[in-house]
Amino acid sequence: MSFARVRALVVVGVLAVAAIVFVVVALVRDKQSDIASGADCPDGAPLADVQLPDDPAEVTLKVLNGTAQQGLADSVSTEFKNRRFGVQDPGVSKTKFKGVAEIRFGPDAVGKAQLVQAYFLAQSDMVYNAKRKGAVVEIVIGSKFQSLATTTEVNQSLVEIGEPTVPPGACLKPATEKPQDD
Repeated sequence: MSFARVRALVVVGVLAVAAIVFVVVALVRDKQSDIASGADCPDGAPLADVQLPDDPAEVTLKVLNGTAQQGLADSVSTEFKNRRFGVQDPGVSKTKFKGVAEIRFGPDAVGKAQLVQAYFLAQSDMVYNAKRKGAVVEIVIGSKFQSLATTTEVNQSLVEIGEPTVPPGACLKPATEKPQDD
């Protein structure tokens, strides 16, 4: 065996050992392992589900009419049904809304509400309520509403909005594993 070949094997061996040591040290000193489990979460803080749904069928909506226009909540509910969302019976809001839409949600629906926001091209008001129970996203349609976004516009809006974030006062809900399709 030539000297050059021995030298190359020694260098590769030293690099391999250095890489293994580096990985072990990084894993031992990792300070983020308890973040995913919610260990830093104060007692009583709600756990927010910030995972974006893979399919609109995973999202249940309640559409409320916040305008004087009759049947608006019915037509928007039908549009969402046609886009494969789960939709409860539409209703009428107790208060009138002058914007495009107001999206109301609780800790169990943070990621779902962000998906819904993309259908309004991020021109909606997001209203988080830590005491709200359940994963139903409530939408109050306002007087400036014209139409829902197209599929392409929704995808562009999701990129613009970015990943859902944990609301103030809440903690990250540990992600549940989804079964892999083979």
